[in-house]
Amino acid sequence: MKTAIVILNWNGRSLLERFLESVVTHSAHLATIYLADNASTDSSVAYCKEHFPEDVKIIQNKENGGYAKGYNDALRHVDADLYVLLNSDVKVEKGWLEPMVSVFVTSASIAVAQPKIKDLKRPTLFEYAGAAGGYIDALGYPYCRGRIFDHCEEDTGQYNDTVDVQWASGACLFIRAKLYWDANGLDEDFFAHQEEIDLCWRIKNKGYRIVAVGDSEVFHLGGATLSSANPQKTFYNFRNTLFAVVKNSTGVPYLLLVLIRLILDGIAGFKFLLEGKPKHVLAIIKAHVSFYRHFPNLLKKRKALKQSHQYYQVWSIVFKYFIKNKKTYRDLL
Repeated sequence: MKTAIVILNWNGRSLLERFLESVVTHSAHLATIYLADNASTDSSVAYCKEHFPEDVKIIQNKENGGYAKGYNDALRHVDADLYVLLNSDVKVEKGWLEPMVSVFVTSASIAVAQPKIKDLKRPTLFEYAGAAGGYIDALGYPYCRGRIFDHCEEDTGQYNDTVDVQWASGACLFIRAKLYWDANGLDEDFFAHQEEIDLCWRIKNKGYRIVAVGDSEVFHLGGATLSSANPQKTFYNFRNTLFAVVKNSTGVPYLLLVLIRLILDGIAGFKFLLEGKPKHVLAIIKAHVSFYRHFPNLLKKRKALKQSHQYYQVWSIVFKYFIKNKKTYRDLL
């Protein structure tokens, strides 16, 4: 299977210096490696050309369109059967790639996959962005095997199996190239954050499988572009999960889901206020304003899509976590 690892970069020379060598060392025998540069103004591209002239191909996007547009623009120049969308702040080790490619060879029904994603700073723990595979509740709030809200579990081998999940992390996302384009790629209105959930949800609604592969693992630094303390990340997370619910949800009428979400988002804003984080409160307000502005276009997208997949295991992860005190994925089962 012709595999391409595509690393999206924007002013990330320090990350390339730290992580790119591990990708080249442990992946070049099985995959072609690309650096997709989002119009960086630092010396990222020059560094790559100097240190990896034979091992890494360069794609230079004309603008910084964020994660979604950046990958859409770059992947048009990549000839492969299997894309690997890999963050620039991910460290890989020997043997990480073979189990991932194998699941696609074994099963034609698998469209998307991810490895276990561990915390580079605390390597025994799962990392926030994807952990051991992602899920969403009925309201569109994401959580993972190995991570619910800010609680990250220690990896004791409890998720070493390969299982179907609802979404795979954009930090290390494997996807069949044909199905990527059949789904029209990432939704560029998202710009960044949650767009991989939307893409996986759309692909699930077409009847394909998303899996987490337990015998492969990578290590993610996390927060390299936007940290969790950045109000802009709060804006994208709150807005974009609402985008995904309107476009893709089934079951309960989506307008009722949106109403409940808006109320819960308001409660989250009040919590931020009590914690002395007024900028995050403002970010939630801005997220809702942006959502209202995009709403007519979201309805057009919903009409053009198929909503057929029963997408949630848990109706409210907020209730389970904060009221029922269910802190791990296994507690939910």
